[in-house]
Amino acid sequence: MAKGDKFYFENFAACTELSKKAALYLVNCLENYNPENIETMLKEMHEIEHSADMKKHEMNKVLAKAFVTPVDREDLDMLSHNLDQVTDKIEEILQKFYIYNIQSVDPAVIDFAKKIVKSCNLLCELMEEFENFKRSKKIHSLIVALNDVEEECDSLYLSLIRELTKDKADVFKVVSFVKIYDCFESCADACEHVSECVGAVIMKNT
Repeated sequence: MAKGDKFYFENFAACTELSKKAALYLVNCLENYNPENIETMLKEMHEIEHSADMKKHEMNKVLAKAFVTPVDREDLDMLSHNLDQVTDKIEEILQKFYIYNIQSVDPAVIDFAKKIVKSCNLLCELMEEFENFKRSKKIHSLIVALNDVEEECDSLYLSLIRELTKDKADVFKVVSFVKIYDCFESCADACEHVSECVGAVIMKNT
């Protein structure tokens, strides 16, 4: 592999580390939730998201000038975009707690956040392997594992939404948490989209 090619894979790895950092911070916020601190939480989360944006801008700048890339330029751009979406979606979850002025957090919400951490951990492993995708013996199992976690999130999403409908006395709570759970599921989908993108790149290049 050409020396310059390492930039792309190092950039992707850095992006997934930032996603993991954001997911871990989300869990910490929810485990120690205090609505009076929500603006501080948002500020710190946005700093992580901004760092991820900077990584995406770095990628865009290099791709704009690159003559030869290790895989198709369009695939690198698509993967960069999908990775950025993961951190964006994690930030969006916390934003919903601010928008709807959530006062307390149920354990099930924290469980959902921990599944996002699980997905981000797998993404980090996937990006560590991606540079050597032609020889890696782990990538396929990591893609399958990410799909499995997404299915776990789908199941949890359905059960949580069903549980919400039992609380017909508090319509605002139902509406608010439906929106929050939608964000969680969208985040899980974003993680899976990254693995699908990696799988597509591998199929095209092996």
